[in-house]
Parts: sequence; C-alpha cells; structure tokens
Amino acid sequence: MRSNSPGPTPVYALLFASCFLSRVTAHDWPNWRGPNHDGISIEKDWLDQWPKNGPAILWKASVGTGFSSFAVAKGRVYTMGNADEKDTIFCFDETSGKELWKYSYPAELGDKFFEGGTTGTPTFADDHVFILSRWGNVFCFDAASGRVVWNRNLQKDSAVRLPGWGFSSSPVVHDNLLLLNVGAAGMALETATGKTVWKSAEAEAGYCTPVPVNAAGKWTLLLSSEKAWVAVELLTGKEIWHLRWLTQYGLNAADPIPTGDRVFISSGYGKGAALLRPGTSPEPEIVWKSQVLRTQMNPAVHVGEFLYGIDGDSTEKPSLKCIELAGGRLQWADNSPGIRGIMVADGKFIAQSERGEVLVAPVSPEGFKPSARAQLLGGKCWTVPVLANGRLYCRNSRGDVVCADLRKTGTHE
Repeated sequence: MRSNSPGPTPVYALLFASCFLSRVTAHDWPNWRGPNHDGISIEKDWLDQWPKNGPAILWKASVGTGFSSFAVAKGRVYTMGNADEKDTIFCFDETSGKELWKYSYPAELGDKFFEGGTTGTPTFADDHVFILSRWGNVFCFDAASGRVVWNRNLQKDSAVRLPGWGFSSSPVVHDNLLLLNVGAAGMALETATGKTVWKSAEAEAGYCTPVPVNAAGKWTLLLSSEKAWVAVELLTGKEIWHLRWLTQYGLNAADPIPTGDRVFISSGYGKGAALLRPGTSPEPEIVWKSQVLRTQMNPAVHVGEFLYGIDGDSTEKPSLKCIELAGGRLQWADNSPGIRGIMVADGKFIAQSERGEVLVAPVSPEGFKPSARAQLLGGKCWTVPVLANGRLYCRNSRGDVVCADLRKTGTHE
C-alpha cells in the first residue's frame, strides 16, 4: 500500500538496526554487509602484507552450489549451498572449521542462466539465525544447536509473487522484526514467531537486501522492486517515497547506500546510477544520473567523499571504479584483476576477483594499488569476501570455502 502524503526532509543516518552489538564481539560480521550494512569493518589488527605464497589457510569446506556470503558471530560461521535438489545451511567452528550443525530442505537448483544455488546470506541476531531461500522458505534456527524455531513458505502461506530468479536478498533484523525484500515494497515478520506484521502489495520484488536507516528520527527501510526504488516506514510498511526505475529483467540488485540526506542507487544491464535527495514529494529529487557505475550485483562501498564499486555485468570484464559521490564524476577505473566483490577494513580494500584471487589495497581516490595478493580459490567467484576476527572467508560458485589466517598473532609461513 502506498501513501502520497508529504513528510519532512529526511536525514539518513545509517545505524545498526538490529540492536545487538553488545551481544557479539566488535569484529564479528553477523549479517550481509556487516553490522552497519555498509561493507565496512572496524577491524584493525590484521595482516595486510602477505608472503609470496599467500596467507596461511586454516581450514577448508565444501557447502554446495551457490553465492551466499558468510555470517560470523560468537565463534561460529554460517553459510549456505545447494546439492542434490536441497539447500543446506552450515554452521562451522570459526577456529577449526569443524561442522557444528547443518540443516537441509528441498530446493531446486534454479540454474537459470547461471549456476544456480543459494544467493542470500544467513543473518545472526539474538542467538538465532534467519534465512530466506530463493523459493520463499523462511527459517529461524537456534544459532548454537541448529534447532528449527519456526519456518514458513511465503509462496504457499502468503501467496507472494516470486521474482524471476527467486528471492536473492538476505533477511534484516530490527528489534523484534524480520525485514524481507518480498512484494512491491517489503514484508515484516515477528522474529519470535514468524507471524506477519505487515506486507506490501503483490508484485515482483527486487534483489537487493533491505537497508534500515534512521531518517529524521524515524526508522525507514530502503529497498528495490523490479520496477522501482522505494522507502517505507520500517514499523508499518507505509510508503514514504517511490522512484520508478526500470532495469532490464527487473534486476535491481545492489543495495541502496544512504548518506546524509541522500541515497545512492545503481543497477546493471546498462542502466547506471543515480544520487537521490528525498524531500516532501512522494518522488525524490534526482541530484545526478549517469552510467558511470552500472552495478549488477554486489553494492559499492562509501568511504569519505567517494564511492568504490563494481561496474559491468557478468557477461563482461568488470571494472573497479572510484566515483565522486556529490557529482558522479569518475575518479579512476581499474579492470586488471577482474574484481567482483569488495569490503573495506581499516582503510583498505579486501577484494576478490572473479577467478578467486584475493587482493589487499589502500582505499584511495588516487587509484587501486594492491599491497598483497594471493590465489586462494579457482572457479567462478562472485561472492564478497568476509574478514571477521582476523580470519578471511572466501568461496566460489561450486561451494569451495577457504578460511585464511590474517591474525597478526597467528602462525604464518
């Protein structure tokens, strides 16, 4: 349901919406894009210079086909994959890689124009883990034991419309709400029971993960559908603003990036990017619009006055670009490593190329100059690497997982 009533000009302060920082360590990575939903870690004491043969590998695992990233909390690592027409969520010990538990449920591979498998990432909150499958299965697990607390299939019990590639976003927890990119403008469930709190009109959802922000003292949720970018009241689902945004195949997948009173959006397939300034109108002002950054999947990272993100679709060689946020001016572009995913920690990129090379480089508007690089995986690598508690987690589409030791106190060759 939409509302066209005007409201105050929002100032977007990206805050940690789940309200459980005190329950995980400072360097945990409990959900997609990290504790602040921005791809940036506060971790500092890690190795950014490696020997010629790369960092030490602590452990490896095989989890099945997919592109799910990692959630790391309270000494445990969670990720997902598909094999034998089943999705499986795995829980590993972060130190040894020992499998602590796993849970499987029937799920098609869904290899429509790509390898298929799982695409969303588990979310840890309040000693529970939540997942949303491509086919609308929502699960709440006890994080330590893997016991199913509750589960639903949204296609069957809520008649939600499935996007062309299935639901590919990750769940977001805010207090007692589980927020999902489902329908025209999202859906909220009770974290304790799975009961529906609010839902939006029937339509194909976009593929981005919802981003909670505090706008002028009111919690707002930013997300995409197949045809638009929208902002809704987080507690009620009432629409605040709506921008029609048509991308080929309805594939609006890269998360929106709020900053100050503006919101940055970007889509692939030649669509491009825009900087929005929401106000009292039901449609936000477009500050600038350009094809300077065409982000098909993994979202950019905002550092200082610049955005750093992947330009280009899966059918072309990607380019890592730095653009000026205020005006969209291209600062630099580098396509030599073929990077598909980036995160930032202590002012440095941790980037993974599409062929499994991992690179570390200073975040700088002057260019991309790696200080360390290592071939940790082979195969197709589209998943964003994760650094948590001095350990780096990477995977490929086959489901090969490696955990590398980047602790300065660790043992290295």
